[in-house]
Amino acid sequence: MSEPTPKKSNKSAVAIALLSIIVIIQGIKIYLDYQEKVEVKQTLAVTEQELGTTLQRLDDIKLELDQKIAEIQKLGGDVAELQKAKAEVERELRRNSQRSAKALQELKDKLDGYEELLRVKDEEIEKLKSVNKELFTENRSLKTKQNVLSDSINRLSRGKEELQSKVALASQLKAENIAIVAVSNKGRERESPFKGRQLEKLKIEFSLAENKVAPIEGKTIMVRIKDENGQVIFDVAKGSGTFMLNGKEEFYTAAQEILFDNTRQKLTYVYEKGSEYASGTYVVEIFTDGYLMGSSSFTVK
Repeated sequence: MSEPTPKKSNKSAVAIALLSIIVIIQGIKIYLDYQEKVEVKQTLAVTEQELGTTLQRLDDIKLELDQKIAEIQKLGGDVAELQKAKAEVERELRRNSQRSAKALQELKDKLDGYEELLRVKDEEIEKLKSVNKELFTENRSLKTKQNVLSDSINRLSRGKEELQSKVALASQLKAENIAIVAVSNKGRERESPFKGRQLEKLKIEFSLAENKVAPIEGKTIMVRIKDENGQVIFDVAKGSGTFMLNGKEEFYTAAQEILFDNTRQKLTYVYEKGSEYASGTYVVEIFTDGYLMGSSSFTVK
């Protein structure tokens, strides 16, 4: 009657064993899950730290790119490659900060490429500086030579102008042996001073001095008579007119057209005023081509 009891005990033992196994398995799973979570957290912490460091490097590279672009532009170099790299860096900085480990590694690889680009551009900047220095030296040398040449040309030009001025001055005609006499109606000539009634006509004579520099050419020789007040005696009906003197239009009393041939030509002017001369001292001036050839004076009592 007591034989079934062992069977119940065996079943209980098996159940307890199975339950123990399940508990052990669950405990192992819980432990493994916990360890996995710890590892993930540690991995994420490391990834976030690396990402922060990487992004900081990226920001530093952007600043260096800006500096290199400005420097190369100043030196006249090509900045297209640097501007492209700068655009890529700015895009990376604008991206979401959450990245996978693979994406982070790719970003690190890009950073290495940007740093290599900066190193290459440093070498290019040094070459550009060297080239610019050589060009500056050459330009300064050329500028110095140009300045010397300009000075020489200016000196030659000034010398030419001075020579032309001297030639022009040397070629000016001179009136010499100027004689002024009064001619009466009977043809009698008197020298200054004159009495008003004796001065029916005024005769002015002079010679053209020899001048080997002056060209043989036509000349207009003008005589101007001025009273004590500086007023010019003129009568258009008797051949008076105007000429330019020092940029101003002036009157002349009488004029002659001649061919200057450098033979000491003697010229005579006879001017009949038509009225008496007031008492005083008169000046006679002789002009051609806008310059004074000579002058003299006479007195009327």
